[in-house]
Amino acid sequence: MDLLKGPSAIVSTVLQRTGLPSIRLIPHRVGEWLPQDHSIVERWLDGKIQHVTQNPEPFHPVIKEFQELIENNGEIYMLFRTMFEQVPNKPPYDKDPTGAPQVRDYKVMLALFNHILSCAPEFNESALVGFPINAILDWPMGTPSGFTAFLHPAVNAQFRKLLKVWTAFLVSSDSRYVLTNSPSGWFGEYASQAMPNFAQTFMCDPSAKYHGFASWDDFFTRQFLPGVRPVAFPDNDSIIVNACESAPFKLAHGVQERDLFWIKAQPYSLVHMLEDTEMAKRFSNGTIYQAFLSALSYHRWHSPINGTVRKTRVIDGTYYSEARVMRFDPSAPNDSQGYITEVATRALIYIQADNPAIGLMCFMAVGMAEVSTCDIRVREGQRVAKGGELGMFHFGGSTHCLIFGPHVKINFDLQGQTPGLDATNLPINSAIAYVESPNA
Repeated sequence: MDLLKGPSAIVSTVLQRTGLPSIRLIPHRVGEWLPQDHSIVERWLDGKIQHVTQNPEPFHPVIKEFQELIENNGEIYMLFRTMFEQVPNKPPYDKDPTGAPQVRDYKVMLALFNHILSCAPEFNESALVGFPINAILDWPMGTPSGFTAFLHPAVNAQFRKLLKVWTAFLVSSDSRYVLTNSPSGWFGEYASQAMPNFAQTFMCDPSAKYHGFASWDDFFTRQFLPGVRPVAFPDNDSIIVNACESAPFKLAHGVQERDLFWIKAQPYSLVHMLEDTEMAKRFSNGTIYQAFLSALSYHRWHSPINGTVRKTRVIDGTYYSEARVMRFDPSAPNDSQGYITEVATRALIYIQADNPAIGLMCFMAVGMAEVSTCDIRVREGQRVAKGGELGMFHFGGSTHCLIFGPHVKINFDLQGQTPGLDATNLPINSAIAYVESPNA
């Protein structure tokens, strides 16, 4: 297969001759899942394409099944052919000198997927490519055909199968090869600079091979050492604590049962978030707090309150759908975090608070792209203490919401931060809100 080089190779050559740096910065790379310099993604893709071209491998059965889905369904075939054609013929959209996309068609896409299934993410000292499939689909997600394709139930069902296969590899011991002190290892010099004091922060054994982790997933779902993240005011039921190690994204009051969640403001639409009309009515005109996790963070969820679990549910949804209004978001679907609360794979945990001023609230974990395995670890009827574990994301983390009813008089104190894409992590279990008594 004759694959032409992307624009990054040409541009970099020209800039090297002129002595100028070959950097194209993206303002928001939320959570560092993808690098701020988009040319790094392009070079990463160049390298992966070169590898699969020079080392063709038989397709895994799940990839073969994906190919059959595309080629045997006329609508899906058309969408996967045209999504690559609809990427603009200008930089910085991974174009080659002829004006064709760098990933030229779905067969190249599938070959890349096939290779990724037996790879664990490596640390990169210049930037992270923590979402390898997301990086491949970064620009196609913003096309009209991509928008339609990534909402298609059959396409998402196939992605679900693919990601289960990859997750099975990441939980196996074979995935530990990146947990070394090599330059691309997660305990190497560069990773240690990005995650300082690792052994003093997380449960591990620095004297053991792979720091004692059984797999890549075991490393990524690592736990804090006791006492590292103490629970703020554990016995004060008026204090809400941070449910994830996360950065504030949005705080909304008076949320509606139904709203136009696909428009630019991406308002919350409770019926679609919860897929439950009766529950949506209970939270209508209430408050939603949303925050996002980063690539190097802790990825487990903790209870924000003392109470009892009343209901749990995992809703299968999309994996690579972004809000159409965001167009070619270079960090897709990060800028669509409001939108994906209504369409992406998500876990719901309803908790009846001990504090009657709170009543029933909902914790929602939302998967994003590869990070879509939402693992609930509590059951209905179980008592949960503030700061107690509720579950986790596998392969990293994404975004989450705390949903409160209209009767809750809640005051947020986000430690001096304004919610948005520039926010930074607040410690899990730290105080983020205070609930007034009904008579206050």
